[in-house]
Amino acid sequence: MAMANHPEVLVVGAGPVGLFTALNLAQRDIRIEIIDREWRTGAHSYALALHAKSLELLEGVGLRDEILRRAYRVCRIGLYEGAQRRAEIQLADSPDQPSALAVLRQDAFEGLLESALRRRGVRVRWNHELEQATPREDGVEATVRRLEKQSVGYAVARTEWVVAETRHIQPRYVVGADGHRSTVRRAMGAGFEPAGRPQTYAVFEFQTDADFQHEMRLMMGPHTTDVVWPLPDGHCRFSFQLEEAVPDTGRSKERLAVEIGRSSFAELTEEQLKSLLAQRAPWFDASVGPIRWRIVVCFEPRLTSCYGQGRMWLAGDAAHTTGPAGMQSMNVGLSEGMQLAGLVAGVLRHNQSPDGLAGYAHQRLDQWRRLLGLTGGLRPDAHADAW
Repeated sequence: MAMANHPEVLVVGAGPVGLFTALNLAQRDIRIEIIDREWRTGAHSYALALHAKSLELLEGVGLRDEILRRAYRVCRIGLYEGAQRRAEIQLADSPDQPSALAVLRQDAFEGLLESALRRRGVRVRWNHELEQATPREDGVEATVRRLEKQSVGYAVARTEWVVAETRHIQPRYVVGADGHRSTVRRAMGAGFEPAGRPQTYAVFEFQTDADFQHEMRLMMGPHTTDVVWPLPDGHCRFSFQLEEAVPDTGRSKERLAVEIGRSSFAELTEEQLKSLLAQRAPWFDASVGPIRWRIVVCFEPRLTSCYGQGRMWLAGDAAHTTGPAGMQSMNVGLSEGMQLAGLVAGVLRHNQSPDGLAGYAHQRLDQWRRLLGLTGGLRPDAHADAW
């Protein structure tokens, strides 16, 4: 299986975690292939804040300074109940301190990672999907399909994705960073169990003259938690938790839905934004300019039953999903990707024991059980304010 035309590691998924994992493998001179069924990096995506620990990891691949040049720094979290500011959490004394969060759109972050990979001679194979993967003792038999759009229909022309080419490859390892619908996870036979109640959010991203003073804000209601993130280009993103899901768009899909990649989401109106701002963020008195994103998204906390075994391993949203407030899934996923790359490279290049991979799986499962509140976690004591 060490043939030169086969990758040593196949990375499935070219989101932030997959790209970062691939970059760490390439740094260690591992022969890789990275594929994604989409045709480019995400133009609309949810993750946008990098924690201080993630910035340290990105310094290791030479990207921290460029990210900070493009990012909006957040050094405080403000907690609001209606118009009243209840508390704040200080992350840093100034935007220049290392502990400040770095906020930038996920597509910009992915573009930097992809460019760094290209400089190492690795190109993402967009429009490629993993059809199946069968683990063997010394590697994985994988089938990869290249997709392309084809015009179909006679009376009404339309396009659809078809399989243009099928390849069979034999990597030594497969890393699944292919999101919550992970093909790799399904090939492993791992579960993806709910770890909390689904949360539906109305997400709006728009231009504004608001001065957030390097602060993101959480708005606490009787039954909802909303969040606003300032963005680096005079925009901001509000995510309002909805107590009831928005009805299915049905036959009006072309008018009431927006396509992101190959997924469809209910589209909202400017009137709904202004109504939610008045109800949930009465302190917001700045302008509402052009809206570039206004959709309903459901976030369902889930956790895999198994991070991997043998030759197939998971990282990022393929293993866990959370809500939009803390950006935990992506940030912890970056740490997982770096750790996984180091362990796999150790086996392939330094004859290290693969037992470290089993340790990775146990460690990360324990971590996520705590983060999702399945074991332990923060709880209010008797002196906590009711809000």
